[in-house]
Amino acid sequence: MQSYKTVEYEAKDEFIEQRSRFIGYVKPVTTEEEALDFINEKRQKHWDATHNVYAYSLRQGQLRRYSDDGEPHGTAGMPTLDVILKSDVTDVVVVVTRYFGGILLGTGGLVRAYTRGARIALDAGGIITMENCAVASLSCDYSRYGKIAALIPAAGGIIDDTAFTDCVNISYHIPKGNVESFRKQLTDLTGGAVETEIIDEKFFKI
Repeated sequence: MQSYKTVEYEAKDEFIEQRSRFIGYVKPVTTEEEALDFINEKRQKHWDATHNVYAYSLRQGQLRRYSDDGEPHGTAGMPTLDVILKSDVTDVVVVVTRYFGGILLGTGGLVRAYTRGARIALDAGGIITMENCAVASLSCDYSRYGKIAALIPAAGGIIDDTAFTDCVNISYHIPKGNVESFRKQLTDLTGGAVETEIIDEKFFKI
């Protein structure tokens, strides 16, 4: 997988529907344990709520889970998960808490309410794209620093750190698909005098 979408922040939003209060929570997670911890945290926080519906989707094992938490089957957990899937986000958990306001919403009303609760939670969390990048470094002399520092972002990379000693050491990350092109440009720019070293790979926000 070269890229995926998730949310940037833990966040929440809420609304009132026919006197019922719906609170949508979202958090970026990477493991099922993190997802369950978040769900349990909201259950404890809202122990007096009528329902704490949840859904989560993880890259690890392509895992997807949801719960209606007492709402009629298919009216809460699945619509919440459906919003996650249709938004094409993963590594995310959503909890929609409901405080019943005394007016029955009906099957269609519940689906619409939980769909809205999940959607406003994702919007509050901020959907971002994460791309698989090479974590790399290079060293150059001061005379070449300016041109190389300009080449890295031009090639799609981001400089993470620069250390000035007897030479200049630049740490940066760049999308994996751009690595070979960048190597060629670096060779052309420096006449082969500067080489880059790939240290690791990880996902970064783009």
